[in-house]
Amino acid sequence: MVFISGGYNVKLYDNQPGQAAKAITEIRKQLDELEEAHMLRGQLKASQQHALLSSHDDLAQALEGAFFVQECVFEQLEVKQSVFRDIECLVGEDVILSSSTSCLVPSNVFSKVQNRSRCLVSHPVNPPYYVKLVELVPHPETAAVVMDTARTFMTKVGQVPVCLRKEIDGFALNRVQAAIIAESWRLVQDGIISVQDIDLVMSEGLGMRYAFIGPMETMHLNAPDGLVDYMKRYGEGIRRVLASFGPVPEFSGESAKSVVKEMYELIPNDGQHLSARIARRDQLLMSLAKLKEEH
Repeated sequence: MVFISGGYNVKLYDNQPGQAAKAITEIRKQLDELEEAHMLRGQLKASQQHALLSSHDDLAQALEGAFFVQECVFEQLEVKQSVFRDIECLVGEDVILSSSTSCLVPSNVFSKVQNRSRCLVSHPVNPPYYVKLVELVPHPETAAVVMDTARTFMTKVGQVPVCLRKEIDGFALNRVQAAIIAESWRLVQDGIISVQDIDLVMSEGLGMRYAFIGPMETMHLNAPDGLVDYMKRYGEGIRRVLASFGPVPEFSGESAKSVVKEMYELIPNDGQHLSARIARRDQLLMSLAKLKEEH
């Protein structure tokens, strides 16, 4: 949906016949809902964006005329490598090859590609229509012009791209997220706080600030004379707290049972409850995205 918003023709391909057509039906439905909610991106109406979509069961046909290819298969390295090996045989040298992987580094994803200078990871955040960030992660051989082109392209379609200067396991977003997850899990597992309350620490505390400004600006604004002053005041305390962090949790087994039990009591682990909470999440993110647009 994101690329359509920029007025680009978007071709969907799936190696399972009929799956791409099913996906387009769902996308068109979502576009209509977004238009009704006054959240549709771009200058085109939903019906006009519908016309930019096409589905294909033949890869060569789907790639015809492409200048940017975004792969979105599941997180299995061998599958992604195979997909890009097939794609490279069907497109010109100037076509950018991009993966949506969230945890595989570009040097592994594109290891079977001959021309790696046009390869990068474009990692979106779920759901990408409301959470606009996309991480652009270069392969060690990626040309600077490819990164610049990808950044311009993502900006044009309404995303907010950030460029990593080199690859690293987890990229930026998931490394920060992993740190939050680990300490939140430890605090619950060690009996310091409940699942419900640690979520409130983020949703009613840190998240209120981080919805509009990040941790670096937060520090800069939270001391009279900026970042250096903040570190003079709080740096020693931050170091002391960091030194007290425990080992990385296992996230499974006996030690995890109490955390999982609490979570399931709050939101039962069945399709009905999970679907309702996902719908609520998306509705809240839509409202927040609208608020951010206004500001």
